[in-house]
Amino acid sequence: MQKTIRKRVYDTETAEKLSTYNVGFFGDPAGYSETLYKTEDGFYFLHALGGEESPYPKETLKPVSAANAQRWLSDHPAAD
Repeated sequence: MQKTIRKRVYDTETAEKLSTYNVGFFGDPAGYSETLYKTEDGFYFLHALGGEESPYPKETLKPVSAANAQRWLSDHPAAD
């Protein structure tokens, strides 16, 4: 997925994948997957997708600060 936000391009194909966190299972309406990425320029973003009852019923890409990226990593130690 690629998205431009505030003139900055975030692309899951070119960014470094840091970690993935899954909730539920494939096909679970409440299940979802979050993946944290880091761009070549050092910016972080979260890519997420889930079932219709999840927090991410549509594919989502949102920038996160370095501090929030580190917090996400520490909150999801079993990721990947």
